[in-house]
Amino acid sequence: MTSTSEGRRANAVKAPVVAGGHTRIRPFNTRDTYPEQNLDNDLCQAVVAGGTVYVRGQIGQDLDTSESVGIGDAEAQAEQAMANIKMLLEEAGSRMEHLVKLTIYLIDPRYREAVYRTVGRWTKGVHPISTGLVVSALARPEWLCEIDAVAVIPGEERA
Repeated sequence: MTSTSEGRRANAVKAPVVAGGHTRIRPFNTRDTYPEQNLDNDLCQAVVAGGTVYVRGQIGQDLDTSESVGIGDAEAQAEQAMANIKMLLEEAGSRMEHLVKLTIYLIDPRYREAVYRTVGRWTKGVHPISTGLVVSALARPEWLCEIDAVAVIPGEERA
């Protein structure tokens, strides 16, 4: 990602948008987040559909600056990914204790213990279901793990 002030302005937190009746949290366009690639996709970090929150795969990246964190350190990247998930769930009106599913992608099975230990600290007592996959690569070569999440917004907390 970019570390220029121009890049930071492009990645500034945008107000949620509603499309198709669902709330889109932190909308962005891939031309801003992947400037070296010829992309133009409107995406977001999380979607609230009904009482469910779907969180985009999170990696070792600061969501406010798009800076990669923990380069070469799967545990640090998992820590940032889980912090991002917590922040996005809260922005969507949910909380970590309402996680129901995690999918964890690793580019090397040797990272499993460090990453799962980190995830375990964030989900202690929550007991979400989880699927783990080893993949050949993620979208950027410095990313070692990616975690996506699904959570609910309890009825009494829905706006």
